[in-house]
Amino acid sequence: MNAEIIAVGSELLLGQIVNTNARFLSQELAGLGINVYFHTVVGDNPDRLKAAIEIAEKRAKMIIFTGGLGPTKDDLTKETIARHIGKELVMNQTALESIELFFKRTNRVMTDNNRKQALVLEGSHILPNDHGMAPGMVVETDSHIYMLLPGPPKEMEPMFLKYGCQALSSKNESNEKIVSRVLRFFGIGEAALETEIIDLIDAQSNPTIAPLAGDGEVTLRLTAKHVDEAIAQSMLDGVENTINQRVGNFLYGYDNTSLLEELTKALRNRKLTITAAESLTGGLFQQELTSISGASSVFKGGVVCYSNEVKQQVLQVKQETLEKYGAVSEQCAKELAENAARLVKSDIGISFTGVAGPDELEGKPVGTVYIGIAINGRPTVVEKITLGGTREANRNRAVKFGCYFILRNLKESQNTN
Repeated sequence: MNAEIIAVGSELLLGQIVNTNARFLSQELAGLGINVYFHTVVGDNPDRLKAAIEIAEKRAKMIIFTGGLGPTKDDLTKETIARHIGKELVMNQTALESIELFFKRTNRVMTDNNRKQALVLEGSHILPNDHGMAPGMVVETDSHIYMLLPGPPKEMEPMFLKYGCQALSSKNESNEKIVSRVLRFFGIGEAALETEIIDLIDAQSNPTIAPLAGDGEVTLRLTAKHVDEAIAQSMLDGVENTINQRVGNFLYGYDNTSLLEELTKALRNRKLTITAAESLTGGLFQQELTSISGASSVFKGGVVCYSNEVKQQVLQVKQETLEKYGAVSEQCAKELAENAARLVKSDIGISFTGVAGPDELEGKPVGTVYIGIAINGRPTVVEKITLGGTREANRNRAVKFGCYFILRNLKESQNTN
């Protein structure tokens, strides 16, 4: 079965919010064996929404709508669909009671327009809203299936997972399961990675291989179809093994993980602690690390040493080092990493020093970065990288490179033991 997702809301077209609903639904529908070939975004306009529906009906049997079920005049999704398919809107008493209870529980006055949210398409299968007010619904005609879901992700996602999946599973004409796996790479560009596996991409059929790039990383989405999910997983294993033989050195994780999450996991598994001395990144590494659940077991604390005075007085970088080599140097990065680890009594010290931009510093061009990594019992390593981008992009990528270098060092040390 083919589906199209139509997101309704002028705020999406204005860029005020991001359409994360389409991504979520596409992932979930794939697991149900339902192909999504088109995403459409349309504003709060009944004529344009009707036109979008007519186009979608020509290329998909199932059409899933998100948004436009609220109480205001510009929430017109179910009204537009009702006119289009010749259905009446009727009051759903269960939904109305749920809305009234919400207002009583929150000690707020319910206005008349909130009753609108309890209107549903006659004959539809109702999807309760456990996290909001407007219910979802599924209605079927002779030729199409329409699913209406609320726009807020905190309402839509649990509704779909708890009620929507079950409603759609019974309507899927194919028993095939679509199984996907995302491989995450760092330290290799999209073009370079694609060159290494271009023959696999050219020959793909089932499983398929889709390269994706973004935010300094490269991902490969592998997708297999089979009636037996275990066989589909085995098909993915075979493709992944072939890919790993060529570019496995750059693979750091799967699906929705991140370099920070993988670093935290690796440190926790090895019972290691880490500290940071940050000049260039201004505390970004520590901020990102402490946003990960479980970071308290691996992170003791760190120092933002933006000025040379702090580098000297707090982290004990030698004055002669700064005078002879400068703050943006291999020598400074080495002392920062080693001294931070020693002072905080951590197993690992990492330092970031460099030129984020927009201007040169100490005669070094923008994008020059030194990352020091001091691991207890191993020689300190300083990695020099040259980045190109905005000030913020350089800072973000420096943090990711720092995580990558530590993970690589830990992996190498494990292989030599």
